[in-house]
Amino acid sequence: MNTSITRRRFLQLSAAGATSLSLTPSARTAEAAKSFSFILLGDLHFDRLEHHDMAWLEKNKGGDLGQIKNYSRITAEVMPRLFATVRETVTALNTASPANKVPFVLQAGDLVEGLCGTEELSVRQNQEALAFVREAKLGAPFLFTKGNHDVTGDGALPAFQHVFHPYLAQQAKAFQGPAKLDSGNYSFSHQNAQFFCFDAYDKQSLDWLEAALAKRQAQHCFVVIHPPVVPYGARSTWNLYSSAKDKPRREKLLELLGKQNAFVLGGHIHKFNTLTRTTPGGGKFVQLAVSSVVGSAETKPKDILSGLKEYTGDQIRVEPKHAPETEKARRAVYDTEREFVKSFEYADLPGHTVITINGSQVTAKIHAGITRDVWRTVDLTELLKA
Repeated sequence: MNTSITRRRFLQLSAAGATSLSLTPSARTAEAAKSFSFILLGDLHFDRLEHHDMAWLEKNKGGDLGQIKNYSRITAEVMPRLFATVRETVTALNTASPANKVPFVLQAGDLVEGLCGTEELSVRQNQEALAFVREAKLGAPFLFTKGNHDVTGDGALPAFQHVFHPYLAQQAKAFQGPAKLDSGNYSFSHQNAQFFCFDAYDKQSLDWLEAALAKRQAQHCFVVIHPPVVPYGARSTWNLYSSAKDKPRREKLLELLGKQNAFVLGGHIHKFNTLTRTTPGGGKFVQLAVSSVVGSAETKPKDILSGLKEYTGDQIRVEPKHAPETEKARRAVYDTEREFVKSFEYADLPGHTVITINGSQVTAKIHAGITRDVWRTVDLTELLKA
């Protein structure tokens, strides 16, 4: 009996979640060889006080001065230690598997704080952020998606285009990425995985994603979106397309992700989260959110929520001081979402994450703070089965 399959059929089986038991011995061997790890970072908010026009800030965003001072402190005192740890992680992974070195470090948006007030200062902030990344010598290309702070403030959007677009195109080029970027949307591939960096602040992005996903060939699909797609935590109205007028776009996005059995990577809320979300069309996807805003060297997990019993409006208790006047509306969000969510975890713990793709299996190791201590290992493939 001839049990061989074509490459096209293999990809179809893999995309549908078929296990290696469906394959011939030679195909299983080829699948096992597709193993690599990459580093995932959440929000960073690189900042220095001299990046800001203080007159502009006082007039337009006076309430943000406190957080700017804090992010500037973190940038000076903690971020270098975080990046040193990431470099150590990359080195350790490369030593353990020299044939499958870490291909890239991926950051989920808000690389910089923004709020500079002029294009000139925004350009300076962006250039200094990239200089910081280069000087850290992580040992792998550095890629990221667009966050809201990256384009907030007068002159921030053109600064993003002038500084970050060329840099990202150059970094992604090694992975069959675009030779030139004309928006924050781009995709790239490595081995059996394809990555789609989604610009959450461009009205054309959903059309771009639909067209890009239609051409997907890789076994695994990762969609990198700065804000969460599915709400979690106290800030349940901070998810993408959360307004009533955007409901059709949200429904379309959910169906696209479910059809692809995507792994959605993001940040924005500055918390750890995993969940599984089903869609009316019969699809399913997994969301992983992380944070890399490490406030101090001594960081421990807190506000841990685990299991579906915690996916209720009572999540707002983790940040009781956040917008109490909207409590009723924020609780109502979970009444709508609950029937579609099949797994849920949450914690207040920043750090860095190592995502490993080993054939059909995808896992994430969550490292705590500026250390290489693994707080939790999450089997993202199993979450797709929830």
